[in-house]
Order: sequence, then C-alpha cells, then structure tokens
Amino acid sequence: MSIYAIADLHLSLGSDKPMDVFSGWKDYVPRLEANWNRLIQPEDTIVLPGDISWAMKLENAIEDFSFIDRLPGRKIILKGNHDYWWTTLSKMNAFCAAQGFSTIRFLNNNCYIEEGYAICGTRSWLFDVGQPHDAKVMNRELGRLRASLESAGDLPKLVFLHYPPLYPSGNADEVLELLHEFGITECWYGHLHGGSIRGAIQGEVDGIRYKLISADALGFCPIKIR
Repeated sequence: MSIYAIADLHLSLGSDKPMDVFSGWKDYVPRLEANWNRLIQPEDTIVLPGDISWAMKLENAIEDFSFIDRLPGRKIILKGNHDYWWTTLSKMNAFCAAQGFSTIRFLNNNCYIEEGYAICGTRSWLFDVGQPHDAKVMNRELGRLRASLESAGDLPKLVFLHYPPLYPSGNADEVLELLHEFGITECWYGHLHGGSIRGAIQGEVDGIRYKLISADALGFCPIKIR
C-alpha cells in the first residue's frame, strides 16, 4: 500500500469552467485519469491538497466528486482557495454518505493515519496581501494546522498545504515556525501554475524538504509520497 498526492485538479465536469483554455491543460481530465489508473491501486491513499472543483456549492460538485470517487484509492481532500463548495465537516461527510461516495474523506482540524504516518495539513493563506482580514484568516489557518498536527500525537507527520509556505519574495513565517515546532521534515503544497512553477521553492530549506504538487507541475500524474 502506498501514499500518493496531487493538488489542483480544478474539475468542472458539472459546470462550464474548462481549464483547457490555459496552456498545458488540454485534455487534462483524461490524462489525469489515465495516469491515476496506471499508478494507483484500490488499497492506496491519495492526498488532494485543494482546488478540487470549480463548483460553488456541494450539490453542484456531484459530477466532480463522482469522478474522484470512481478512481481507485482512498482520497483525502483538503481545502484550496477556489473550493467555494467547502462547508462544515459534518455537512461534507453527510453529502458523501448521501451520494454513496465511499472513498472520500476531508482533512479539516484532524489527521488521518496511513501506513504508520499521520497525514496532516490545511489550506494555509497568503502572507503578504496586506488586507485587514488577512491576519485573521491566517491565524485561523494556523489554528487548523496546529489542531491537525496535535491530533497526530507522536506519529511521524506528513504535511500538506494548498498555499506555498515560502516564496522567492518572502515566507509565511508563522507557518514555517509551526512546522519547525512540530519537527516536520517534509511538506507538499500546490496552488502554483504556469510560469509560477519555475519560481517555486523546492528541495530542502532549513531542514524541511518542500515539493510543489499542483497538477500541471506534475504533468497530471500523481506523485508517490511513500
């Protein structure tokens, strides 16, 4: 059994918001599906760190979730900045139960234990926007990340974020401090696309290894984590 990850699926199977208009995204859904089916077995786990569906409400995301549920593996989804359908954990769990989506779970103030590792994470937030509400949102995301990490106890932790915690122009210092506080050594993130991929900070920085896993950065092919 293995752990895989890929972020930023940006599915719009139930709405008219195709990603094909962007360079490199032509026919991305069948490419993603083919790569997924080739690599992932039903007993594997795959983490999806945000920007899953363009749907504005859960009921509009049925086709996107149905597509994900049909793919092999157990999926762990966390929120991205475009996941406007995201709501309370109880409502999302009830939605999946009502639709018969049995392979989907949500990472929200919690963690999941897979192959002896704790899968932890949260959306995080932009650190340098400077709007009055940004500090409030960041503090909320820090609380969610702390809750996720604390729920893992002493297990080795694998951290997934939607927003990068570090950029060429600066870092989300509070996020980095939290990662170091809990002794995190590996962190995967998404959000960056197109030309921004080239500037993504990857590799080891101050004892933590970072990896960009947005779908187009991975060529729409899930990456094996463990």
